[in-house]
Amino acid sequence: MSTDIPRLFAMKISRPLLPAFLAAALLAPPWCAAAPLYKNDFESAEVGKMPAEMMVMAGAFTVQQDKDGKYLELPGEPLDSFGFLFGPSVKDDVSASARFYGTKKGRKFPTFGVSLNGVGGYRLQVSPAKGAIEFFKGDESKLSVPFTWTPDGWTTLRITVRKNGDAWVIEGKAWPTGSPEPEKPVISLEEKTAPAAGRAGLWGSPYSGTPIRFDDLLVESLK
Repeated sequence: MSTDIPRLFAMKISRPLLPAFLAAALLAPPWCAAAPLYKNDFESAEVGKMPAEMMVMAGAFTVQQDKDGKYLELPGEPLDSFGFLFGPSVKDDVSASARFYGTKKGRKFPTFGVSLNGVGGYRLQVSPAKGAIEFFKGDESKLSVPFTWTPDGWTTLRITVRKNGDAWVIEGKAWPTGSPEPEKPVISLEEKTAPAAGRAGLWGSPYSGTPIRFDDLLVESLK
């Protein structure tokens, strides 16, 4: 009986329903599209608190809300470096992204970044006071290239760690939120040592004395 099932199925869709069946198949999303490993826009989070699944390393992060929706905020003081971890523990062939909002005050600027591979992993950081975008591994500076940050607007950052033969390539992108994502990275680094597995992270230093906002956290597999 099982050998008749494909023939019977073909007979059914060969009738007047066939055009509708084909149209639905063409409009359906690709089967290969993978769901994100982690995603959070804070819209379901409670205002005034930090989501429980996030691991705060330091800083009084809280969910806030304005007319455009909810976001995570780091206060403008004290003037120090703060961060938290989120999402699953991952090693390579993965990307993490988020968007950031900061302001300058006179000649004082914030710094902010997104990381992979835990606290001691790779961090993509915008350093406006230096006019640069940088890679750190833990607290060690690995690479710096010129970059102009536009204050008083949202900036999206994406860091990618992928295996390439016997090496690992770390790439970073930064662009104004709402603009198309650049095809090529603005900063790239190749390492011979395998990264450790660890969670993604977000980091901020409110050196301008004004709050830093974070939103649309995303961790995606490249496989």
